[in-house]
Amino acid sequence: MQKIYNAYNDIDGHYCFACSKSNPIGLKMEFYEDGDEIISKWQPGKQYSGFYNILHGGIQAVLIDEIAAWCVQIKQKTSGVTTTLKNRYKKPVYIDKGEITLRAKITDAKRNLLTIEVKLFDSDGILCTESELQFFAFPPKIAEEKFYYPGYESFFKEV
Repeated sequence: MQKIYNAYNDIDGHYCFACSKSNPIGLKMEFYEDGDEIISKWQPGKQYSGFYNILHGGIQAVLIDEIAAWCVQIKQKTSGVTTTLKNRYKKPVYIDKGEITLRAKITDAKRNLLTIEVKLFDSDGILCTESELQFFAFPPKIAEEKFYYPGYESFFKEV
């Protein structure tokens, strides 16, 4: 498993709610590449609860959408935008249970349209949420020129 460096944190003004280290109320997600998957481990806090001691479904959607975007950036070497997001909440994610794990992989690619599967597991490895996302992937030149895509190599630099 290889850690992915967040090259966006090198851009002044990067305050992504999901992955920026500079956003004081953000989720500060980190990512790893493991074979054909992108993985994120994240510790829920009580400030992200919906119902008592349960991670809010909207926060789960943010986590899922973000890891899918990183899957596109690493596996397709470009950026893109979510066109659809379908979540199936199977079991509650308890905040006090510990670190959760998200796993994302591309399951289909037709030209610029990608299908990404994301699974969210609790600390016991129980599948709590499964998702299917459709992404529109930008041509790499557009991603770099208009959407600040820093280039694939920048995600694997030594820190």
